Amino acid sequence: MTETKREYDKPLPAITELNAPFWAGTREGELRLQACPACGQRWFPPAARCPQCLSADYSWTAVSGRGRVWSWIVMHQRYFKSFEADLPYTIIMVELDEGPLITGAMADATAEIRCDMPVRVTFEAVTDEMSIPKFVPA
Repeated sequence: MTETKREYDKPLPAITELNAPFWAGTREGELRLQACPACGQRWFPPAARCPQCLSADYSWTAVSGRGRVWSWIVMHQRYFKSFEADLPYTIIMVELDEGPLITGAMADATAEIRCDMPVRVTFEAVTDEMSIPKFVPA
């Protein structure tokens, strides 16, 4: 994990009752997803019910954080001033080995990206309360 930055000027996601276990996991260096004990489905983003069987019973489980690039986009346009120094940067959609798709930034700006490229999660500690998952080539 990288060192915590005291001043982070980029937008941060809101921590809610529903997604708090996900963000607690990232602070501890784990990627956690919801899992349904009834049908075995894992999903992301967090939801109050299993998207497969609609059960309201679920648990949070750590997953490998490994997957393959499903899609990507290189951002050249500045939409937030706080991202200007990062331009160009790459946002990828990863199909995790455990099934769900998750979107995140590519931590290595110089990486040459291709479909089905193996990646793994890493975490950037941006505040004392939050670490952001990013991906690097595996």
